[in-house]
Amino acid sequence: QVQLVESGGGLVQAGGSLRLSCAASGSIFSINAMGWYRQAPGNQRDLVAAITSGGAKNYADSVKGRFTISRDNAKNTVYLQMDSLKPEDSAVYYCNAEIISNGALQYRDYWGQGTQVTVSS
Repeated sequence: QVQLVESGGGLVQAGGSLRLSCAASGSIFSINAMGWYRQAPGNQRDLVAAITSGGAKNYADSVKGRFTISRDNAKNTVYLQMDSLKPEDSAVYYCNAEIISNGALQYRDYWGQGTQVTVSS
């Protein structure tokens, strides 16, 4: 069994900051890319930021320069530092990871349960 558990969402005023964390646990053999997606009501789930096991990063254009993704491979944890938040950043944020579980032969996508981020104007 593999689980992704997120924390760090909440309510913040525009211009403020939040830090999201996502820890993977369970029967894990290897983790490839980890990332964050978000979904606002009525919208599709979109990539916010992703980071490979080697540290290469990519960001959605809308968050470049404001959000920073990082990971701690020893802790199987990915972080998303969100600064200069805007009301349009409000959404449910989901953690994603490509994981080979023990006994498996290929990577599979796993998702966290989601954490709400609300930015007030």
